[in-house]
Amino acid sequence: MQLERLRLVNFRQHEDTELVLGPGLTGVVGPNGAGKSTLLEAIAYALYGIHAARGNRESIRRRGAEPRSPVRVELDLVLGPHRYRIVRTLTDAQLFLNGDDKPIATSLNVVTEHATRLLGMRLDEFFNTYFTGQKELTVMAAMKPAERAQFLSRVLGYERLKTAQDRLREQRSALRSRLQALQSVLANPAELDQAEARARARKDAALSAEQFAAELLAAADQKHAEMAPRWEEVQRLKERMVALEGEYRLAEHRVQEARQRFQELDLQLAQATEARTRVSELQARLAPLAGLRAERQALDGLAAAHLARQSAGGEVEALRKQTAEVDGRLAKLPGAEQLEQARTEASRLRQAVTDLADQAETRRTAWDRDLQDARTKRETLLDQYKDLRDQHQRIVQAGRDGVCPTCARPLGTEYENVLDLLDRQLQEVLFNGNYYKQRIEQLANEPRELLDTDDRRREAERQRDEAMGKLGRLEAQAAEAPAFLDERRRVLARISELEGVLGAAPAPYDPARHQRVREEMAELEPLALEAERFRGLAERAEVLVREAESAERELTQREAAGRSLRQEIEALNYSEARFQEARQATEAVAAERREAELAMVRARAEAGAAEESLAEVARRRDERAAQEAESKRAASELTVLQELDRALTDLRTDLNAQLRPDLSELASGFLRDLTDGRYADLELDEDYVALLVEGGESKPVISGGEEDLVNLALRLAISQMIAERAGQPLSLLVLDEIFGSLDEERRAAVVTLLRSLADRFPQVVLITHIESVREGFDRVIRVDFDAERGVSRVRDEVIGGSDGLAA
Repeated sequence: MQLERLRLVNFRQHEDTELVLGPGLTGVVGPNGAGKSTLLEAIAYALYGIHAARGNRESIRRRGAEPRSPVRVELDLVLGPHRYRIVRTLTDAQLFLNGDDKPIATSLNVVTEHATRLLGMRLDEFFNTYFTGQKELTVMAAMKPAERAQFLSRVLGYERLKTAQDRLREQRSALRSRLQALQSVLANPAELDQAEARARARKDAALSAEQFAAELLAAADQKHAEMAPRWEEVQRLKERMVALEGEYRLAEHRVQEARQRFQELDLQLAQATEARTRVSELQARLAPLAGLRAERQALDGLAAAHLARQSAGGEVEALRKQTAEVDGRLAKLPGAEQLEQARTEASRLRQAVTDLADQAETRRTAWDRDLQDARTKRETLLDQYKDLRDQHQRIVQAGRDGVCPTCARPLGTEYENVLDLLDRQLQEVLFNGNYYKQRIEQLANEPRELLDTDDRRREAERQRDEAMGKLGRLEAQAAEAPAFLDERRRVLARISELEGVLGAAPAPYDPARHQRVREEMAELEPLALEAERFRGLAERAEVLVREAESAERELTQREAAGRSLRQEIEALNYSEARFQEARQATEAVAAERREAELAMVRARAEAGAAEESLAEVARRRDERAAQEAESKRAASELTVLQELDRALTDLRTDLNAQLRPDLSELASGFLRDLTDGRYADLELDEDYVALLVEGGESKPVISGGEEDLVNLALRLAISQMIAERAGQPLSLLVLDEIFGSLDEERRAAVVTLLRSLADRFPQVVLITHIESVREGFDRVIRVDFDAERGVSRVRDEVIGGSDGLAA
């Protein structure tokens, strides 16, 4: 794997940093706290997510950034023949392949799983091999002996052999169970022979039964042929008998209807004769009715005109009152001058509210800016105070005879000067911190002028709302004027119309005469209806005579037809007893035939079942042969899996036996290069503890610098062995502050060794705060911290030339 590009947006102290990486030995140089290790943390965060970062999601966001400002890390890398790009934020992640715009994976967990699969390592394995974090050279020191062996086996890929062996054993166990199952279900040949004999005997019996049933069916068919003509004749007679009886019942019903019709017409004829007499009696009493009807119609018209005049007078009075009310409401409506004054006042108050709101916003922005600036500067001072205090404590612990924990130079006579310098810096930072603390307390509450501005704004808003409400009411009232004017015109027009009605001369109207006419007509109207009904009956007398004569002739004809049908029924000579006798005989023959057919069906079904039994026996014989062949194949496969399991066990044993000497040999070579041949041997004991060998014996006590060299040589040996023996597609080595207590000579040896690893690790990134080693790098990336802005600055520093800003 090689890194090509890294970009950080609001990540830790990096506001917007973009870094283009390349092959060779790259040095990331800068003072402590400048943000160098954050670059390493961002790479791990892009690959493995939040678990690779310190703190939580919110602590990752840059101090001083807006609360919801974006946090993003972009990483471009090459892995094998492919290029990948990972974009990760606090809430989402995307993985792109070979420059495609469409991601192959999305969401935080899915991208992390893809990256873990691509690299073939978990987060802890990645950081303990190719990435070496600050103070993490002693990767296996905290592990137990068994954990050290497991760690090496896992990062070297040997665990894949165990995983393959576990899967092989699962397959072997499943195959053994399958073989046992196959062998347990093999059919017994003797049982198959017995089943076949039973099926053949069953088939022979079924064939005999089928022949006997065929003979019974032939006899039943003969009887049925002899009985069929007689049964058909009896059925024909019954059908004719039923049809004639139906026609006879219908004829009787029609005779009854004709007789009833004749009687009803005779009664109606008598009533018509009586109606003629009654009509003559009523005509004399109904003579005045026509005159009364004409008089009542005239009186109804006069009464309607009289009521209309009375109604018009009342409506005129009501309309005049309505006109007065409309005039009063029109007088109360606001005029144009009053409306203009209200609009001017509302506009003035709206502008006043806008001006006060702008003043409040300006003052609040200034207050927020001052408070945020004070908090940012105090947090920066707190971080500086912590770093200075830690440096002061480390120098006090080192003493006059110790070495500087930052630059690794002997302190000597500079001991007091360094302490004095740190004390002055601490006092200055403390003084400034107290100032900004007081400043934050002063700005904790909103200033008085801002509160006064808000109060004036709220009062202006209240007055504006009142003015707007008043203007709305006046405009609504003014909008009612056209409706009131239209209503006044309609009312005046209606009054004029009604006054014209009232001005016409009225016709004379006598209410008493009108009432008497109504009473006389109420007495005569029922008699008129009765006379009309009798007149209708009298007019039908002649028609009823003709209808009665026709009904009498139809009755005679229907009675004759009924007698003819009765004679035809008696001539059939049909007997229900003879019909039942023929029916029973026919049903008996049909029952015998059905029984014969059922016997035939049962015999054939039994023969078919016997054939199926024979086929089942044949299928079971074939199935047994196939199962027997499959059992032999399974037994052969089981033998192969057992041999393969033994081979993998032997291979793992050989690899583990060779692991310690091979790793010791690689680490010894690195140690010789780092010490210019002073130490040539480094051994791993049975617990995988690194021992420094001098003069053929392990050295019991080593210095801190020697321990760092031993751990560095072992770490490089592990990384090289992964690349050479485990087949990992990684060609990257990142080391963060590995110099520790090494002197200048050892540091130069480390740089020289790292340059010599270019064939195995084409891309090596070394993070350090020590300036003296920069001359040995192919490329130097300078990281500084801008205390004024609170952000890290990264730039390329051309060796022997001018600097160029990287981001």
